[in-house]
Amino acid sequence: MPEQPSTLKRPLAPMPPDVRRALAAAHLREAYAARPPYQRNDYLRWIEGAVRPSTRQKRLDQMLRELAAGHGYMNMAWRPR
Repeated sequence: MPEQPSTLKRPLAPMPPDVRRALAAAHLREAYAARPPYQRNDYLRWIEGAVRPSTRQKRLDQMLRELAAGHGYMNMAWRPR
């Protein structure tokens, strides 16, 4: 999944290998790529910011659920245009 040029104001977070594997295993790479750049970046920064492995996994699971549902963003209402 190549990174696209960004107009983000925050630093671009790299895709961790385990997140890449989780997206592929759940068949959600396209759903992830379809999200706006700020959401993709926020998800990665949020997941990487977890201190405990259990919190990190909880955040990853939440991202996968929201991508699979096709709506929602970090427990906030969001619908694609």
